[in-house]
Amino acid sequence: MALLEIIDLTKGFTTPEGAIMSVVNVPNFQLEAGVQTALAGPSGSGKTTFLNLIAGILAPDGGSIRFDGSDLVRMSEAARDRHRAHSFGYIFQTFNLLQGFTCLENVLLGMAFGPGRDRERAEDLLKQMGLGGRLQHYPRQLSTGQQQRVAVARALANRPKLVLADEPTGNLDPANARTALTLIRETCRENGAALLLVSHDPEVLASFGSHHLSLGDLNRAAHAPS
Repeated sequence: MALLEIIDLTKGFTTPEGAIMSVVNVPNFQLEAGVQTALAGPSGSGKTTFLNLIAGILAPDGGSIRFDGSDLVRMSEAARDRHRAHSFGYIFQTFNLLQGFTCLENVLLGMAFGPGRDRERAEDLLKQMGLGGRLQHYPRQLSTGQQQRVAVARALANRPKLVLADEPTGNLDPANARTALTLIRETCRENGAALLLVSHDPEVLASFGSHHLSLGDLNRAAHAPS
């Protein structure tokens, strides 16, 4: 059984003129446990919407999202929130770090919504990211690349089965982008997490080889490679 299985997933938004614009229309998509897949598409093509539907941040107009045997669409909002905290890690393009909290506190706060705070694991993850000497630093005291590493540590803190990454290298220069991508992929692999990453960067997409597809193909019922 696939870790993630999507069937007839649809989502549209109302334009200022009152028309309905279809953004996501995915007949079928599957992702196996531990598999790393990239999804391509230009800005505004619906990639972020697709990730937010999977994470339960947005509710679909129709269809089903089965994750590890459970249909997320049929869950209550509170149940989806709990499921997201325990099963998903999310790496945002803008990092979404809390500026008034240290690196360590940002990771611990992410843990608070899941199984609970584990200071030893939080410190170990940050050390894996090369931030052992920055545990008590605030985001404003870090470089963009270092902030990205904190965001990766937070996403993996609750040992998720699936990490969703939304343009995770979009705010980084090419050298830091390559380093961050390697870090994300290796850390997911070491933690046994599947990865679904969206990007419009050809270099990022090429690094996934045959394990990447376009949103346009996905909307035509393509399957993620397994």
